[in-house]
Amino acid sequence: MYKSLLRPFLFRFDPEWVHHFTFNTLKKFGKTSFFKSLVKKKFQLEDSRLEREVFGLKFKNPVGLAAGFDKDAKLFQELSDLGFGFIEIGTVTPKAQPGNEKKRLFRLKEDNAIINRMGFNNDGVEAAVARLKKNKNVLIGGNIGKNKITANENAVEDYKICFEALYDYVNYFVVNVSSPNTPNLRELQDKEPLTNLLNTLQNLNAAKPKQKPILLKIAPDLTDAQLLDIIEIVKETKIAGVIATNTTISREGLKSENKLETGGLSGKPLTNRATEVIRFLSEKSNKAFPIIGVGGIHTAEDALEKLDAGASLVQLYTGFIYEGPALIKRINKALLNRSRG
Repeated sequence: MYKSLLRPFLFRFDPEWVHHFTFNTLKKFGKTSFFKSLVKKKFQLEDSRLEREVFGLKFKNPVGLAAGFDKDAKLFQELSDLGFGFIEIGTVTPKAQPGNEKKRLFRLKEDNAIINRMGFNNDGVEAAVARLKKNKNVLIGGNIGKNKITANENAVEDYKICFEALYDYVNYFVVNVSSPNTPNLRELQDKEPLTNLLNTLQNLNAAKPKQKPILLKIAPDLTDAQLLDIIEIVKETKIAGVIATNTTISREGLKSENKLETGGLSGKPLTNRATEVIRFLSEKSNKAFPIIGVGGIHTAEDALEKLDAGASLVQLYTGFIYEGPALIKRINKALLNRSRG
């Protein structure tokens, strides 16, 4: 029904407008007992065999929602009802910011892809905290970044502010230095500034009564040498793991007319590269740390490939938009079928 009726209708309209329309609709109906019951019955699949324990946290299933969809923690409960095992909010920044000028979100329908240059548009970390205080047992990741106006030499302070504000309200943290849509942000992926940033956050973490897992989200555009640096950095800073991968700046092999728009590309064109990065990190590190696999998951087979390559968990974003919420259940069903086999 989603792909045959709802998606063709929604895809007639501007992608960012559709995003807000969908949010408002789910928010309106998602709290009614009838709608909530209907959604859970149709999309949720609960089975103890789907549970995973990763970096000290228990996930009810390994399929999560990637950051960027629920930036401001406005819909995590309703999205969780669709069957996700965990929800990652953000990227949040210390202060609210509007992001880049519109139009900044583009569908590439021929390629089953999206290009975005949103630019960390969000209401600021305190607004997210206010909403997360109402959380009822949804496992939440907090994806944190820096404000656009913050110079790279001062970026650590922005990450510290977000860490302190979110600490009591998220289950794990994700350090985002890999978005292509904030000027010079990716420079923070270089070994020295990244090590300094992660060590600073780990020192804050160590001072807490209970440490929260800190993960690093990396770009798919890193070279093998840079990926080896990432392995060394994870080992040195003792962070909990890596999310592989963010969006790409590559445009190789695209067919759609929007292919030359600037921004980060997500979706099917990223499937193979994201899996390559996961496999490289897993093999070269000798599976030394957990990896969350994200990038181009549009089918259950795509998810299984990520898990087979070394991912402990997976996340959806563009595949969720193109395939609908039934994709979550299809992945979990495939995992159950595999466990029976």
